[in-house]
Amino acid sequence: MLVAAWRDLQWRRRRFLIAVSGTALVFAMTLVLAGLSNAFVVEVDRTLHVVHADRWVVASGATSPFNSSQVVPGAALGRVRKARGVVAADPFIALHNTIGVDDPTNVTTIGAVPGGVGSPTVTDGRAPRRDGEVAVSSRLDASIGDRVVIGGRRYTVVGIVPKSSLYGGTANVFLTLHAVQSSTFNGLDLATAIAVRGHAFRAPPGVTAVTNARARTDLLSALGAGRQTIDVVAVLLWIVAACIIGSIVYLSALERVRDFAVFKATGTSTPALMLGLAFQAVVISLLAALAGAVIATLMAPQFPIPAEIPPSAYVVLPIVAIVVGFLASLAGLRRAVTVSPALAFGGA
Repeated sequence: MLVAAWRDLQWRRRRFLIAVSGTALVFAMTLVLAGLSNAFVVEVDRTLHVVHADRWVVASGATSPFNSSQVVPGAALGRVRKARGVVAADPFIALHNTIGVDDPTNVTTIGAVPGGVGSPTVTDGRAPRRDGEVAVSSRLDASIGDRVVIGGRRYTVVGIVPKSSLYGGTANVFLTLHAVQSSTFNGLDLATAIAVRGHAFRAPPGVTAVTNARARTDLLSALGAGRQTIDVVAVLLWIVAACIIGSIVYLSALERVRDFAVFKATGTSTPALMLGLAFQAVVISLLAALAGAVIATLMAPQFPIPAEIPPSAYVVLPIVAIVVGFLASLAGLRRAVTVSPALAFGGA
């Protein structure tokens, strides 16, 4: 049966090639969607890594150093630094802002003490040291030496932080703490959090300690509905792939009615017929998965939010493709099972 199924694939290669092409595009989109969903996680982890803080101290009732409207007074810094287990601690500010004048773009402004905890790791150029300097994400169209307007004030770009963003592609810009305090809090000694280096410590009264894991969860929760929508669309695309393969296998089964009759007349069992149809469907699925992986890899960087396709998705794809192919073959199996052996001898 496997040889007959393979010969049928060769005989109807144009039809099967069309099926592979269409299914490959569907598989590619599922990989890209997985990459987009994963990109939200990757950008959060990348931002938390680039500011290299172990924990955060926020105002009581706040849940994250990145999206809280509550502030921590400067007086709390001394108490935090004296807490047992704290190696270093510095004020930190993260706020929504805009960059540009004629066509402003939303950004997340991050202010930190130059060289202190929360100051970014910069691979091209350097971190800002003075109030008129800024390090920007590579997602922005800016180069070192450019002059940019952030929140109505001009800054000189001195560093580039690779792929730094939050909230689904909103670029991060890094300023000195004093620059953000001057533009946002009228120079008052306030911060949205205190970035801490050190793990085992107890927050002093009036403030709350937040782990990186908690900050990560809080940032991702803002994108929860979007990620769920992407996951639902991905499931629908798997169903579309199964329908494409199933329709092709079913059409093939309709055209092979007399072949099936001959097989049955010569003693071929139903499981053997099922194996042949499943083989065809799985071959189509695996070829489509291979082509889809190549297409997705080429498509991923072209999106406004570059898709970060996880390696695990490439491993899961052929497994899911086999399952999809097997389920799709059931459509043709039902037709093959109902064929009467009498057709092999010209009967009805």
